[in-house]
Amino acid sequence: MTAFARFEEQSEAFHLTWEIKSVNHRYLEVGMRLPEKLRHLEQELRNRLRKNLGRGKIELGLRLEEQNNADTALQVDETLVKQLVSAKDKIETLLVASNTVNAIDIMRWPGVLNSPSMDTEKLEGAALASFDKLLSVFIENREREGAELEQMVSQRLDKIADYVALFRKNLPETLANHREKLQTRLMQILDRQSTQIDQDRLEQELVIFAQKIDIEEELDRLEAHGREVARILKEGGAVGRQLDFLMQELNREANTTGSKSASAEQSQAVVDLKVLIEQMREQIQNIE
Repeated sequence: MTAFARFEEQSEAFHLTWEIKSVNHRYLEVGMRLPEKLRHLEQELRNRLRKNLGRGKIELGLRLEEQNNADTALQVDETLVKQLVSAKDKIETLLVASNTVNAIDIMRWPGVLNSPSMDTEKLEGAALASFDKLLSVFIENREREGAELEQMVSQRLDKIADYVALFRKNLPETLANHREKLQTRLMQILDRQSTQIDQDRLEQELVIFAQKIDIEEELDRLEAHGREVARILKEGGAVGRQLDFLMQELNREANTTGSKSASAEQSQAVVDLKVLIEQMREQIQNIE
């Protein structure tokens, strides 16, 4: 399920910023961006994610900013500074002209100035504790979005049920209209031939037509699949795959219903029905 969460942890020694986001995916796939000092926590973080998430493509990132207190003196690597100055003097003898290297240039060299060593155990504990808080917020966001998706899907299920009821209601009328049209056409033909209508043959044609447009089984399955979708939504949990399969089945029955359409109105209603199913399918792609 798509979701996003952000959590920050501040202390005198460091500032942690967590971010996590997810999109729908067939399996649980986790990508991480961790600072070097906390890279060894990756497996533990993956284990905690697996315990709480079923599937989805997860992107997890952590930014670490070390805080330098004003009353904490920086440590200067004197040996490295002497080596840099010596190297600078040698280079100057090889060059006709060179720019003077000042103290600021030396200070910018990696490793010259070092902050006091950080309490690694305290940093790890804060990182894991703040990650748990991030995960809690993330799960709440997913559940909130899941509730909104459930409401959206339920609304479309209600509309599908309305279409099914409409198809059932109009079926006798469709058959009666076809009977009337068939009689009219036969009358026009037989009047020219001075022949009486064969009522038995008329009834046979109507039976054949009724069989061709019979969508009772399709409507029954549409209703059954709709009830199953509603049941799964209420049940909760990792239901994305089940719902995705049911969307395929709903679409299959809608296609069959459309192939048996006997009127322009019914054909349009089937198009509207398929639009509703597609809207549900798109949203269900975001459900775990």
